[in-house]
Amino acid sequence: MHIDALYRFPVKSLLGEQVEEARLTGRGLLGDRAYALVDPADGTVASAKHPRKWGALLGLSARFVTEPSPGSAVPPVVLTMPDGTELLSDAAGTDAVLSGLVGRPVRLTSEVPAGSRFEEQWPDIEGLAPAEFIQGTTHAFEGTEPVSAIDLGQMAPPGTFFDLAALHLLTRGTLDRLTELGEGSDFDVLRYRPNVLVGGTDTGFVEDEWVGRSVCLGDTARAGVAMLTMRCVMTTLAQGDLPEDRGTLRTVARHHRREIPGLGTWACAGVYADVAAEGVVRTGDPVTLA
Repeated sequence: MHIDALYRFPVKSLLGEQVEEARLTGRGLLGDRAYALVDPADGTVASAKHPRKWGALLGLSARFVTEPSPGSAVPPVVLTMPDGTELLSDAAGTDAVLSGLVGRPVRLTSEVPAGSRFEEQWPDIEGLAPAEFIQGTTHAFEGTEPVSAIDLGQMAPPGTFFDLAALHLLTRGTLDRLTELGEGSDFDVLRYRPNVLVGGTDTGFVEDEWVGRSVCLGDTARAGVAMLTMRCVMTTLAQGDLPEDRGTLRTVARHHRREIPGLGTWACAGVYADVAAEGVVRTGDPVTLA
């Protein structure tokens, strides 16, 4: 197996950048989800998992002005708007432009507010997530579809904008299998926003066997695979050149529901991991299991 591609998302819920090389730290790929938009009224972190409020963010992309450095302040980012206009994250007026885009006041920040939450809408797809979890976290509805309020970063390092864990891995084998099952849907990797896309595997949901094991990436980096990745409505949204397609999520829910200990049965694809040893990783580096 090998690293087929590396992806970094400087701003949460915006399109990110494919990089040839990145430093893997205890907080994930250096610079990943370094910024987020926050509702100043209540500290809610903007997530396209609530599409009506935040889905427009997937029309923007972000890239760093300079490469992030360990131990240094996070550098500014360039935001590319849907019309191609570019904004600097630290420029006067950027928050106002972003607020106008999403239709509500927001501020772009690299500081995680205390007690942060994000919202997640649950489409009417059988087998997507445990009913008990949805019912226990619902605080609003979009039509008939419930919207949950969920504490940010329950398994992630403190002070980060990750929903759950700091590192997300996905294999080409899983994408190929979903394509076989998906009746014409486009299972492009960009829908799934992994940090590491692993190539050289058999076709199938091979990551299922990685849970509880260590994954060695390149010469020195190593990650402990904690759990399967639960999939969400964000994977179905229009982004880049990809159209909106709930069939992609319906395929995962129909063909790959898995029990996550203590959390119930979810539609899954890919795995979450915690970084056990830091290092520089590069496209083409070997990937091995221990």
